[in-house]
Amino acid sequence: MGTVVGSAILVACSGGSGQSTESLPNTNPDSGDTSYSGPAPESEDVQNYKRYIWDNLAAENRCGSCHIEGNQSPRFVRGDDINLAHGEGRELVNLSDPAESRFVTKVASGHNCWLSSADACAEIITNYIEEWAQAAGSVVSTINLTPPPERTVGASKNFPASSGSFATTVYPLLDEYCSSCHSEDAATAQQPYFASSDIDKAYEAAKARLDLGNPEKSRFVVRLGDEFHNCWSDCASNADTMAAAIKSFADGISVTEVDPSWVISKALFLTDGVVASGGGRIENNAIALYEFKTGSGTTAFDTSGVNPAIDLTLSGDVEWLGSWGIQLNGGRAQGATATSKKLFDVLSGTGEYTIEAWVAPANVVQDGPARIASYSGGNDIRNFTLGQAMYNYTFQNRNDAASGNGTDADGMPALITEDMAERAQATLQHVVATFDPINGRRLYVNGEFTGDADPSDPGLLSTWDDTFALVLGSELSGDHQWQGSVRLLAIHSRALSEEDILTNYEAGVGEKFLLLFKVEEQTGVPQGYVMFEVQQYDNHGYLFSEPKFITLEDGVTPDGIAIQGMRIGINGREATVGQAWANLNTTVTASEYDPESGQQLSPLGTIISLEKGPTGDEFFLTFERLGSEEFARVEATPAAPAAPADLTPQPRIGIRRFEQIHAALSAATGISSTNPAVMETWEKVKQQLPVEADVRGFLAAQQMGITQLAVKYCSTLVDDASARAAYFPGFDFSANAASAFDSDAKRAQIIDPLLENLLGRPITWPAAVGGHTAQLASAPDESAVRAELNGLIDTMTACSSGCSADRTPTTVKATCAAAMGSAMILIH
Repeated sequence: MGTVVGSAILVACSGGSGQSTESLPNTNPDSGDTSYSGPAPESEDVQNYKRYIWDNLAAENRCGSCHIEGNQSPRFVRGDDINLAHGEGRELVNLSDPAESRFVTKVASGHNCWLSSADACAEIITNYIEEWAQAAGSVVSTINLTPPPERTVGASKNFPASSGSFATTVYPLLDEYCSSCHSEDAATAQQPYFASSDIDKAYEAAKARLDLGNPEKSRFVVRLGDEFHNCWSDCASNADTMAAAIKSFADGISVTEVDPSWVISKALFLTDGVVASGGGRIENNAIALYEFKTGSGTTAFDTSGVNPAIDLTLSGDVEWLGSWGIQLNGGRAQGATATSKKLFDVLSGTGEYTIEAWVAPANVVQDGPARIASYSGGNDIRNFTLGQAMYNYTFQNRNDAASGNGTDADGMPALITEDMAERAQATLQHVVATFDPINGRRLYVNGEFTGDADPSDPGLLSTWDDTFALVLGSELSGDHQWQGSVRLLAIHSRALSEEDILTNYEAGVGEKFLLLFKVEEQTGVPQGYVMFEVQQYDNHGYLFSEPKFITLEDGVTPDGIAIQGMRIGINGREATVGQAWANLNTTVTASEYDPESGQQLSPLGTIISLEKGPTGDEFFLTFERLGSEEFARVEATPAAPAAPADLTPQPRIGIRRFEQIHAALSAATGISSTNPAVMETWEKVKQQLPVEADVRGFLAAQQMGITQLAVKYCSTLVDDASARAAYFPGFDFSANAASAFDSDAKRAQIIDPLLENLLGRPITWPAAVGGHTAQLASAPDESAVRAELNGLIDTMTACSSGCSADRTPTTVKATCAAAMGSAMILIH
């Protein structure tokens, strides 16, 4: 019973700052010109078939060499009559579930794929059919739930914590025959490093390729015996040797039995779930699309279906992720110049575009900016770049704004997210950059417009260069490397709306499954299940989220089902970490249960460690109470806390780190941190600023860097007539120094705004209503600071033979810099 739930050398343009790189082949040549001159389509559906299927598959290097008139049946790309072609091809298409179309499954099995990957060909054809389905209104946003296989939780062998047994059984073969590639010390290092010289690292990488229950089915054995990969003599014999080594390892591991007193659900493998991926994304205008589903090899295929495909060649330290994606650890993925020209041809014509990426930065200290995705010709010449600068995302785009306030050949000035917002985080994020000639550049993070204003005016893309190449993870030169994972990248030929961006964010990324854990026996609810949305998060874990209670039996409404203390079990035991629902205490009621979507049990999610891989890890649920059954859990008595260590006394204060100092100076002066004058100084001194909050690590050289940056902020403030008038209201900058500072009241016009922006003050009622003057106990003494600044002004204006005309603004700059470069900024 089903239920529905809602190859050219890269050269720069004639401007001269580009650089050549290695020649890359065009791995996916255009399908060629295909023309049709037969009878007109008899209906809109036939016309859509021609537009989305026939036009894309009728070329001779696709399906047009066989499936045509007078040749092999079915003749779905015949050129004599599109109506007849539609009649034969329509039977091969499932518009409700494009991935299950005969077109797709046939090519996925290896039939006549024009690429090196049958999966990539299948994905491209799926995209063609999805576009047809959208045009036909046949796309459904619902998922049909069907009962999974009913498995009893079984005893299981689990990997021991120590690598000792592995080191004496399987590892010697891996070390001898695989370390020339699968080791970080190899000349051509290739992930995964299961032959690493570090035995523990090798053990962790090998686990997902070992089947403890069926050693002969281990990936290492299949790779030798069936795929003939790197055999050192006879492949069949080598496979047997490897299987024997794995069996020897497995035989030394005891079986984990499930505790008979537990209240448990039925068991499932990840692949027992209902696929719930990819639905609802807005991709109508995607001209380059990378979902990284291939999982192996040196090519990431462009599956947009728009020719020519910009397939990316992987080089350097790049690792495929089992969750669909690539991990860039200093390597890059680069397209050929010839195919990258598609971006120039299409986008310079539309005048607008979107870069959409699901990324997980490896850290928040990479700068440059580090290149996430770039269509460029060298370190300082590009058409566009999406990058990361520590906690910020950056967007460079080359345009020719008619106002003259456009961008240069490097796409500068860049659009940068606001410092204090810290938009870039070392976690999975949906990052979108859009450009159009009306709104200019915009950035969105996790479905939300950042609100950052484009420092340049919008314009056209007429100055773009067609000799550049698309590259992920670095510049073409290998400089400005970005480290992190890319789970999806799409380049659209229009600027997506905020609504479309939010839709794509909510659609998520990666292969997802709905796992239905049967609990009918304990609850008495026919076809009763606890359902999770699960995906392989990365090569090390699974993401479980959104548990619901649901029944697949029509006409049944559960009521009064108590659920308490739910935990995730894996391979015969409860997972040691990630038990987000251990404190769950809820009841399924008729009033809250929805017949279509069930009842949500919790909004939480968690990560469960991957042990044997998605085809080997067996999951189940345990409960302290489920319906009529209970398990009295006895929590282990916690160990007595250790005696506190006699630590060296710790400082009671800390200092601001480099990016915090930058942001604090911007906030205190009102000058944007992206101001070109400030940015120039920032790039020079940032490496010299503090990187840790520990005051004990503070150096005199760091204070010099802070002083230089403070001087630049203050000079920029005072040199801007409107900015200084707003910051120092009433002060006469045109007066000579002798008269400009000749009274306490005039000096206060300079000193008061500085102290107001720098000194911490408590907010108290009712004094706060009309302003506040009290100081925080930990803040510098205001009278002492004021005396120091007055002393500086005295020194600056003590001119024995009269002060020069510029002495007044110079004095203000010096006073400002003294305040801004002091401990009031440094101490956090």
